[in-house]
Amino acid sequence: MESAAIQRTAKLAVSRRQRSTPYTPRVEALGVSDYSIVNHTVLPKGFGRSIEEDYWHLREHVQLWDVSCQRQVELKGPDAGHLAQLMTPRDLRKARAGQCLYAPLIDQQAGMLNDPVILKHNDHHFWLSIADSDVLLWAKGLALGYGHNVELREPDVSPLAVQGPKADALMEAVFGSAVHDIRFFNFAWLDFRGHPMLVARSGYSKQGGFEIYLDNSALGLDLWDALWEAGQPFAVAPGCPNLIERVEGGLLSYGNEFNNENNPIECDMDKYCSTDPDLEFIGKDALAEIRAQGPARSIRGVVFDGDKCPPCANTWRLTVDDQYAGYLSTAVWSPRLKSNIALGMLEKNYRDAGNVVIVECSDGTLREGVVSILPIT
Repeated sequence: MESAAIQRTAKLAVSRRQRSTPYTPRVEALGVSDYSIVNHTVLPKGFGRSIEEDYWHLREHVQLWDVSCQRQVELKGPDAGHLAQLMTPRDLRKARAGQCLYAPLIDQQAGMLNDPVILKHNDHHFWLSIADSDVLLWAKGLALGYGHNVELREPDVSPLAVQGPKADALMEAVFGSAVHDIRFFNFAWLDFRGHPMLVARSGYSKQGGFEIYLDNSALGLDLWDALWEAGQPFAVAPGCPNLIERVEGGLLSYGNEFNNENNPIECDMDKYCSTDPDLEFIGKDALAEIRAQGPARSIRGVVFDGDKCPPCANTWRLTVDDQYAGYLSTAVWSPRLKSNIALGMLEKNYRDAGNVVIVECSDGTLREGVVSILPIT
């Protein structure tokens, strides 16, 4: 039998190592078409709509995203604050309870380990809402080495994101007017059917919205159903982080735009890295040396014309006059900008905005691109 005649549909085998979520039954009932695995947890990646259709819906309406893969690393105990500070060059000393802080985590060579949002409950209690790497193991190693008195675990917390310009209206319908009092990158505890839930004004899009940190999986379907029913007047739809919107907004993805071989300076996170000589954190000396020498490369955007680019499954080489100039990590067509747009690492001699580079696409075509600062507007 010819292989072309064989029709197979690949399915994801979910087990305790690749976990489903409290919202998975609703996501599947609504026609999820693709999954990825992040932090050993399924992440819905599509619902049968084109990426362009999903992009415009996100910009105009409101979506529910199952982002349970944003697992929490909980630090709790007398030394929780010291451990949290050791893990990041961002100065946490003046952080307030109820605040969310985007923070690079680095190792002793200043290599990036993760870029979580740190939620401060109080001086002795933190959640690190992580990207795709095993931060809990790093935290346990540091706590053991420093002899910290701290409890470390992954709690039963499964974030559900409500994203889009109608997010405020939908959230008010379920949680009341108190949602309007939550400032950007802050959180509050709001009642849901007699159960307090942590609600943060945050999310992995530039369209505005909230993340609900469900801390009781048994309430997952009730929470989804309440938001879904209340969202009908607002054209609510299931969704997921949209690649076009992410690249336009300059939202970086650990494992795609950067990894442990990169440092926060070249990842455009210098503003989150303290220069206070009195602040103690892992990788401090290495980071200071990188800052003094200047980064060898930097994350930038690249805009290039031509037909819609193919998927960028692997990095694409950038050149200038046949000399290596860097690489692209993510590329996609923007229907709003009518151009291909991308994120990548540019070597220091080529990273200035306005520089022209040649993009070597995976289909063998060469495209002329222009370096852009982020976000890409």
